[in-house]
Amino acid sequence: MSVYLEKERVVAIEAVERASRVCKAVFKQLVNEETLTKKDKSPVTVADFSAQAVVNSILEKHFPDDPIVGEEDSKDLQGEDGRVLRERVVELVNTTVDKPMSAEEVLRAIDRGQYKGGSSGRHWTLDPIDGTKGFLRGEQFAVCLALIVDGQVQLGVVGCPNLPYDMSKPEGDKGVLAVAVQGQGAFQRKLDSDSRSEQPIVVSNVEDACNASFCESVESGHSNHGDNAKIAELLGISKQSVRMDSQCKYIAVARGDADIYLRLPVDSKYVEKIWDHAAGNIIIHEAGGHVSDINGQPLDFSKGRTLSANKGVIAANSYIFETVLAAVQTTLANKY
Repeated sequence: MSVYLEKERVVAIEAVERASRVCKAVFKQLVNEETLTKKDKSPVTVADFSAQAVVNSILEKHFPDDPIVGEEDSKDLQGEDGRVLRERVVELVNTTVDKPMSAEEVLRAIDRGQYKGGSSGRHWTLDPIDGTKGFLRGEQFAVCLALIVDGQVQLGVVGCPNLPYDMSKPEGDKGVLAVAVQGQGAFQRKLDSDSRSEQPIVVSNVEDACNASFCESVESGHSNHGDNAKIAELLGISKQSVRMDSQCKYIAVARGDADIYLRLPVDSKYVEKIWDHAAGNIIIHEAGGHVSDINGQPLDFSKGRTLSANKGVIAANSYIFETVLAAVQTTLANKY
């Protein structure tokens, strides 16, 4: 008897692992040697395009009818203005794909990510590099891929090339792949290892919020750190926050390295993108945690490319989730 989404799980893991290799190669070759800034067609731009081309080409090979909601399009790679960047991306893509791809094939693969999303049928959503500043610092970033069916996330894979496999050994092995399928639990393995090394992951069992720890963004522009501090005070939390970029924060909570992840609105107009949360959302749920917006509503991935029905994100284990939600709502009352 076949296992639900068995093939999709295998293919998604392959895609994320290959994209993670490309990102590591970009960092080694370009960040260290050229130290470009993002404004100057930076290494993160090269890695973004290369990783999206790799993932999309693998998905097209195995699931040609599945559309993709991706972050990038190929306009900056077109024509003479885009020639240098385009050639660099094509070269990198061809270091990891099975069959060499032409420039036209690479651009077409990138542009497969322009689907609008929605509430019916199957589609994938991809963030080729989540945590761009973490990537440039050589710290935490992630390659994030999820499958959404009829508006519900059914599969999530997050590759974290710089995340310690065991946070109690920060200088030990680095490179984690986390995966979850609806109803099957959450697992982690070392990047580029086989499925036999997978281990189940579960959220922490902290029952009193005052004993909990936050996992927060390094960049304050991604979440309101001032409100986070007020919430921590309300909850009586004194532990130092774990700070890292990207959906690695979801993985940290899913495996019990931290207990609470808050992504609070920075203003009333900001709307989250589905690719920033889809994979992490299902991994937290399958690890035994809860995820909602600041109003306690589940994240709604059926509205297109954004979480337009939601404001902010709260993730925590099931013991303390309601307490954390109440503290968030008290702090943000009448604010959004």
